[in-house]
Amino acid sequence: MGHRLIRGLSGAAVFLVSVALLSVRQRGAQETARYPGLRQEISGKSERWSKASPEAGGSGRRQKDLQVHPPEGYRTEGSLTLGDIFIAVKTTKRFHQSRMELLLDTWISRAREQTYVFTDEEDDALKRRMGDHAVFTNCSAEHSHPALSCKMAAEFDAFLASSKSWFCHLDDDNYLNPRALLKLLSSYSATWDVYLGKPSLNRPIRASETLPNNQTKSVRFWFATGGAGFCISRKLASKMVPWASGRNFLSTSELIRLPDDCTVGYIIECKVGGQLLPNALFHSHLENLQLIPPSRLMQQVTLSYGVFENKLNVIELSGPFSPQEDPSRFRSLHCHLYPDTSWCLQAVGW
Repeated sequence: MGHRLIRGLSGAAVFLVSVALLSVRQRGAQETARYPGLRQEISGKSERWSKASPEAGGSGRRQKDLQVHPPEGYRTEGSLTLGDIFIAVKTTKRFHQSRMELLLDTWISRAREQTYVFTDEEDDALKRRMGDHAVFTNCSAEHSHPALSCKMAAEFDAFLASSKSWFCHLDDDNYLNPRALLKLLSSYSATWDVYLGKPSLNRPIRASETLPNNQTKSVRFWFATGGAGFCISRKLASKMVPWASGRNFLSTSELIRLPDDCTVGYIIECKVGGQLLPNALFHSHLENLQLIPPSRLMQQVTLSYGVFENKLNVIELSGPFSPQEDPSRFRSLHCHLYPDTSWCLQAVGW
């Protein structure tokens, strides 16, 4: 009888868990329907991992570990300014209005002189707001490996042509906190090989590198996901030139047949001999953003928004705008960071 009771209780527990999961999924679908403007076309970003597998655990080869705490040699007490940082935002014409106008109204307004927008088609509205900081590449508007690599190469070359000490890449669904970025980079030296960002995997990615005579070899490396943003010191960037400058980036990307952010990690770890220094202050829409405590939001370097697995994925933050007025929560976050912004002062009850 005791065994039957245990089996009955186990069955009830499984039933309750199933009901709870179904409820969560239904609520996610309802949230998505309420905020259709937030639906991101992220299936391409999710599907890209199907073409490359993470490091296998039983291969007999020692896994390359991330160094969470960088050596003291990377640290510095220098006086870095925003003027020392080249901030590149990658976008495409169809997102100029839905995404870029939000960024232009918020964080870019506080770092316009340091920010350059790389896109694929001419746009008078964008040019009026960004001037010569709107870079119209000849890259395809497709969300393909060659098109993404083309834009990354344009970003990289523009940085090399500048006198800036740091190169930071962002996507058009990122909110950048310029003050937090400055604080982070101020603790490193641009004269060292520094590659900062957040990996989207918990182990190195494994890919096949194409060799002459139809040969291939397996390579393993860490990379910072472009959806969360990443930063590279000038010293390290200068070493990347043979593989990352101009059409070299496209050729390098073709060697491993992976997207641009993976290619950056491949160049740094497999060609230059550098390493990713992981940092938890970078965030993409591929993680659960509601897990970030509201009290810690002001310290984060980048944040994001979107719909993932049919569920609204945004930071948890109160006012001054409602979720209906500000579904991404970027405007509300900006008002918490910069309450003197004119349209923040006009918000009811703020």
